[in-house]
Amino acid sequence: MVDVAVIQFAPGQDKQENASTLRRLATEASDRGAQVVVAPEYAMFTAPRTDHRLVESAEGLDGTFVTALAETAAQLQIHLVAGVNELLPGDDHISNTLVALGPTGDIVATYRKLHLYDAFGYKESEVIRAGEIGTPETFAVDGLTFGMQTCYDLRFPEVTRRIVDAGTDVLLLPAQWVPGPLKEDHWSTLVRARAIENTIYVAAADQSARTGAGASMIVDPMGVTVAALGERVGTAIATVTAERITEVREKNPALALRRFTVTEI
Repeated sequence: MVDVAVIQFAPGQDKQENASTLRRLATEASDRGAQVVVAPEYAMFTAPRTDHRLVESAEGLDGTFVTALAETAAQLQIHLVAGVNELLPGDDHISNTLVALGPTGDIVATYRKLHLYDAFGYKESEVIRAGEIGTPETFAVDGLTFGMQTCYDLRFPEVTRRIVDAGTDVLLLPAQWVPGPLKEDHWSTLVRARAIENTIYVAAADQSARTGAGASMIVDPMGVTVAALGERVGTAIATVTAERITEVREKNPALALRRFTVTEI
């Protein structure tokens, strides 16, 4: 049994302010009992457009922003996940990276966005380098395994399935889900679909307005929304359990009954 929190806010172009806001909300979540806290994609730095400013904001994973995350995780004794703009030395692009910090302040897992948001009028590939496909990284808390993926990857069900095949019980999904016609409906539908078809928990942390659509939520393996934030800046918490996963998989053994695997193209 693990208490998981999603935190929702709108990061801007002041990295220090973003770190301060993230720390405040993580503290709020920790005070409410959260052991795992998930912040949005681009929590380090978000500009109104996906352009050179993201590249200029980038830092290594030993940089000031991740160091601040590590200090927060260590002080609160939590696992903390957030999206950062990772510097790629010698490259004019950056990596859209998720970093998970453990209670000791050490990095316990990373995830680099695989599918870039070249859709709905955006062109993320102009400044972002897609992550390499490898074995999904996970981390464990009190007997449950946590995996990660980012925003637009949600539209590709095979991404989640590979993470589940790596043993994941709870998917942590930071996002900057850009608002637009039907986008909020897509978000809630896809988050619930990934939970239902994989019989896992999904903890989806989105940016709030104006840079994100909000609607951060935690969904259980049956697709039930057990915590949600709507449009608010703040935190939402739910308890995730192995017993619930087992219960759902006894009713719906979809993973055991499937006849296809995921392969790389």
